[in-house]
Amino acid sequence: MSILSSVLSELKELFFPARCAVCKEPLTAEEQTLCTLCRATAPLTGYEREPYNPLVAKFEGLVPIERASVMLFFRQGSGWQQLIHDFKYHASWRTARDMGRWYGHRLAESGWYSDVDLIIPMPLHALKQLHRGYNQATYLAEGMGLSMGVKVHRRAVKRSRNTSAQARTPLHSRAANVEGAFVVRDADALRGKHLLVVDDVLTTGSTVAELCLAILEAVPDCRISVAVLAASRASLGVE
Repeated sequence: MSILSSVLSELKELFFPARCAVCKEPLTAEEQTLCTLCRATAPLTGYEREPYNPLVAKFEGLVPIERASVMLFFRQGSGWQQLIHDFKYHASWRTARDMGRWYGHRLAESGWYSDVDLIIPMPLHALKQLHRGYNQATYLAEGMGLSMGVKVHRRAVKRSRNTSAQARTPLHSRAANVEGAFVVRDADALRGKHLLVVDDVLTTGSTVAELCLAILEAVPDCRISVAVLAASRASLGVE
């Protein structure tokens, strides 16, 4: 690094210090994305260590899955909600990737996901991705893949319909909103594989279930597990 680059870097850190994505306090040189306190007090579910957990129960009768996990309990109005909002809508893709790394590390440590062959991020419709400029689920998946040593297949499935946002769709209409919304375009790459479907936030689970069903219809001999970054306690049916 040149002397000028070094000076500019120090000035940037002085006037625009990196801040925790949750509490917005300045980060130390040893911290990345999250401060030590927020990482230590994160609303972790621990579900990656429970073969049968509320997310697994939620998918029973909807779609056959191997395993399912949520990393964080979503808290309305919290710094964690802001973190997710920032990487969904404000181009904080590095935050998504770093959260994926943390999640992937937890999945790898649990031992329950050691036979995953490919990671499939929840696809965005082309128009929505063009408008946003990126797909946050892809960055989550990339971070997870780095920690788990598993390849991410970004183009295995596409969203064929530009559906309304599930969060703004009435509960009784959410399943219909995403019905038939996904098309598998690289079935050969998925055959006989254990796939990990990744999404950022779970509401009713209809979108994830529909994606899994589309994959299983096109590739009946694959196995599917699910990893979602966050879900509210209410959506999981827990106190």
